Amino acid sequence: MRKLLVVVAAAALALTACGSEDAGGGGKATITFWDNNGGPGRTPIYEELIKRFESTNPDVHVEYVGIPSASVQQKYDTAIAGGETPDVGGVTTSYLSNLVGQDALLPLDDRITGGPLKDKLLPSLVETVRQTSPDGKLYSVPTSGNMDLIWYRTDLFQAAGVEPPKTWDEFVNAATKLTDAGANKYGYTIRGGAGSVFQLITEAYSYSGVDNFFKDGKSTLNDKANAELVDKVADLYKKATPEADVNNSYTQMVAQFTGGSVAMMHHNLGSSGDVTKAFADKVAAIPLPVGPNGKRTVVPNPTDGFAVFKNSKNPDAAWKFAEFLASSESNSYWNEKVGQIPANTDVRSAAWIDTNKPVKMALGVLEDPDTVIVPAPVYLPQYSSITKTDSEPQYQKVLLGELSAQQFLDDVAKKLTEAQKEWEDRK
Repeated sequence: MRKLLVVVAAAALALTACGSEDAGGGGKATITFWDNNGGPGRTPIYEELIKRFESTNPDVHVEYVGIPSASVQQKYDTAIAGGETPDVGGVTTSYLSNLVGQDALLPLDDRITGGPLKDKLLPSLVETVRQTSPDGKLYSVPTSGNMDLIWYRTDLFQAAGVEPPKTWDEFVNAATKLTDAGANKYGYTIRGGAGSVFQLITEAYSYSGVDNFFKDGKSTLNDKANAELVDKVADLYKKATPEADVNNSYTQMVAQFTGGSVAMMHHNLGSSGDVTKAFADKVAAIPLPVGPNGKRTVVPNPTDGFAVFKNSKNPDAAWKFAEFLASSESNSYWNEKVGQIPANTDVRSAAWIDTNKPVKMALGVLEDPDTVIVPAPVYLPQYSSITKTDSEPQYQKVLLGELSAQQFLDDVAKKLTEAQKEWEDRK
């Protein structure tokens, strides 16, 4: 059965990859849309949005193809190589530059500024998209953002008489006070395994307040203040965290937290469903704490959006659909369902924003003019390998006391500097 499903899926991709004038749309302009995170949770949302779009645009038929997020980048690369791209595709800034580098996408600046989306997109999300392209153009219309935060158990904090931490020193004190190792109770759970270093980077810059990932072409990751934060987190390991945390992936970390023995966890809005299901109103979220200078510094998560592929036979219809998905009504519907930050600023007044406290809090941080946004260089082709394959085992050595935080960051910063130089040379 599994082999059969793979064959059927491959056939569907081959048949629906490239937009056509009539591919079952009854003479209508037909466009193909690839959902970059297809599955039971999100596919029905798109099915509803497509139904709404087609009802108001009877001259356009949308073919939906859901692609699992784990394989979507490879699918895009294969489609580009074969000239079989979709008309519209969901993308994130983590691989947008790869698509731009293959000359696969249309720039959308003029379409955005010349239509109803002009001045309606959250500037911080627009900037994260613009940064990914060597020419500074927008090759994706941003629709959703995410932000790292601290989930905490309100009941445990109240019982211990501890206030939610606003600074990293308060965070360390809270984690220590809420720990009773003999009773298997811990103040914090660390992500020490897969995906750990990106989270660590967001913590480091939130503490140091360093306002740029590169200065004079060199990575600032090994700034001494960033190393101070890594030391603070490593010092908590096994003292205020479970010993098993050194191997925690996302799934294991969330299991630690939702199991009820941990008071705080660092993740993002994406774990909202898991934590609220486990604790209902006994869990809340706060921004990552600030460092000694009191400056709110945020390293944003990759931004989600929609791109129009250059190979589209119906680029105007493709843009019309992408523009519809970014409209206030669609953007509100989508982000309310998935619990993320809407890019369309008109959604700020939607009723659901007031009831979704984590999203409202995250929006407030991003809209605050005093917040400093430090986009990570996800546009670098080597960024993923540097921060995952190369760095995660080394971070585990830091947690185990086998490598100093400064040495660890020096090594990562050197690789990022080299990757940035290569990027600049290609530009």
